[in-house]
Amino acid sequence: MRRISRREFVKTGATIAAAAGASPAPAQSQSPTVLTPVTVKPVVIASANGHEFKNGGPRTAVEEAFLRLTRGDDPLDAVIAGVAINELDPADDSVGYGGLPNAEGVVQLDSCCMHGPLKRAGGVACLEGIRTPAAVAKMILQTTDHHLLVGRDAQRFALLNGFTVEPDLNTPHSRKLYLEWRRRADPEHYLDPAKRAAAGDRARREMVLAGLIDPEHVYGTINCDGMNSKGEICGVTTTSGLSWKIPGRVGDSPILGAGLYVDNAVGAAGSTGRGEANLYGLCSFLIVEEMRRGKHPKDAGLEALRRVKANTVEKRLLTPDGNPNFGLNFYAFNIKGEHAGVSMYRSKYAVCTENGPQTLDTTPLIDAPAP
Repeated sequence: MRRISRREFVKTGATIAAAAGASPAPAQSQSPTVLTPVTVKPVVIASANGHEFKNGGPRTAVEEAFLRLTRGDDPLDAVIAGVAINELDPADDSVGYGGLPNAEGVVQLDSCCMHGPLKRAGGVACLEGIRTPAAVAKMILQTTDHHLLVGRDAQRFALLNGFTVEPDLNTPHSRKLYLEWRRRADPEHYLDPAKRAAAGDRARREMVLAGLIDPEHVYGTINCDGMNSKGEICGVTTTSGLSWKIPGRVGDSPILGAGLYVDNAVGAAGSTGRGEANLYGLCSFLIVEEMRRGKHPKDAGLEALRRVKANTVEKRLLTPDGNPNFGLNFYAFNIKGEHAGVSMYRSKYAVCTENGPQTLDTTPLIDAPAP
């Protein structure tokens, strides 16, 4: 084989191009081709309160997260900055400061976050005195080898890392609702355990019917997941949990695979609603796995809801016609940017894309208002 000069190579290439009816490329274009990464369209998805509260600022959670995603922030920083708007807003009584307290009047907060590219996660549960549990969860992700810290030790960890601990996260609004619940639940002060549980549940339902509590906030939570143009996916869920819960109760929100699951090769899913129902099936993990098998986010979410419905057999959790008597919502998107919100009963979800923020109807498994 004979070595040829660069001049001969370019001349030969031009001759071949001319023979094929194409114009010869200039010599300087013969440099190696630079492959640019395939980009995807950024998306942020959240529970409906993700496009409801602004805490006096210019943007809601999905707007803030999307802005940060598209300007180049790390996607986990973006979604945590988004949900911080809700955590700090006293008007959102389902998360953070002013979240509805437990049965003893104490606000206990849960959160978890996942970083798809780094394959890391962090979470806190039963955290008291700190308005932004999602930021503490992120600190655990960044600085420890653990996924979950709980209770006073989670608070101590946060304090050592510079977070401010307050003696009480109740607002006048959340305290007023707690006292009203207590009045309705325990008018005689002493009840046997069975009657106490029934009384508390009855009082909660009465307060929803009286318009004192938004039915979406009985369980309370915000889930927010985002993907940037590089296809990097992160998510966060943060909550004050079930209103008037037994002290120490932990629901699905801080548990990986239940309140949140992220796989950077597939997509993300998160949840709000009855945590115990979600925990039994680890539904966020299930949804991501169904998307891995090729299902659209909507179909994956409906499959999870069907399993929850099939697993709900206790009479106390059923309506007279045999359906679950609670709400449960899932929010999901895949690596293509396809997204969906699904729910046990009719509900809403929030999304922000290049077309701007929107609040959309979910696809319900049971096409009726929540009982």
